[in-house]
Amino acid sequence: MARISGIVLPGKKRIVIALTAIRGIGQPLAQRILHDVAISPDLHTEALTEEQEARLRARVERETTEGELLRKVSLDVKRLQDIGTWRGMRHRKKLPVRGQTSRRNARTKRGKKKTGLSGRTVLTKT
Repeated sequence: MARISGIVLPGKKRIVIALTAIRGIGQPLAQRILHDVAISPDLHTEALTEEQEARLRARVERETTEGELLRKVSLDVKRLQDIGTWRGMRHRKKLPVRGQTSRRNARTKRGKKKTGLSGRTVLTKT
């Protein structure tokens, strides 16, 4: 059971897939890391030796992962809001940032649809 960057890697998976459990490491970066430390991507996590695990841990620590990555992203968004860019305003209003239409869609970002009054049509006497 390997523990890298505070994450326990799944033991039954290949190491190239198990590394993607760490936030900030995708498959291309995982393959590059394994190439740098000379570990086979087909090796399962539970089959790692202590020496391989130590080399892997040292190499992953050079990357921006987990809490450090989240902190960097949130500071980037805060900077955009502070300087008043269009993207910053969209973040502040909780609207889609990357050019998507928001008139009809964007329900995930905007939340549940709000209707007028109770949402029912009011019957009037004629």
